[in-house]
Amino acid sequence: MRLCQTRPAFHRADLPELWLISDRRNDPVLETALANMPRGSALIYRHYHLAPDARLARYREVARIARARDHLLILADSARTAREWGADGCYGAPPGLPPRCSGLLTLATVHDLHEIGQANRIGADAALLSPVFPTRSHPGAATLGPLRFRLLARHAAMPVIALGGMDRRGAERLGWSRWAAIDGLSRYGAAGAGEML
Repeated sequence: MRLCQTRPAFHRADLPELWLISDRRNDPVLETALANMPRGSALIYRHYHLAPDARLARYREVARIARARDHLLILADSARTAREWGADGCYGAPPGLPPRCSGLLTLATVHDLHEIGQANRIGADAALLSPVFPTRSHPGAATLGPLRFRLLARHAAMPVIALGGMDRRGAERLGWSRWAAIDGLSRYGAAGAGEML
């Protein structure tokens, strides 16, 4: 059963600049963050920590706010589930994504040249390339840094969204306008959120 209306087909060039990724960490501020982000931003809904029924119920709650703010809604799940839930697209590792979800945006999570090649082959609409900077999601993990990020991004046949330790300052340091974050955009849910941009 379709839970909410999806928007018309989206062109790659029209992809939002800001992408909030949901997680257990930012769940308490998710509604406020979505309400305070610039209109027409995007949410990648993960919430892997919830059981299936609770995950769907939480999705319904945040989808209402996201739709009211004209945000894109991307589901970290199969294309079938994304369609059933009324999401605008699906997100995951390239091998698990279908080639060009019919009527859905396909976002691939990539970390190296091999995975960028996989994303190119399936015709992904965008790639989230990470980790650019140190991140709480993977403490101590090797990072790409600005130079390697840019070198890898050149090989992508689609728009690249910077991920990993990203916030406004990181985006400025990287010189990259399209970026995603868990913590770096969750501050929209806190006092002084208007200072994020």
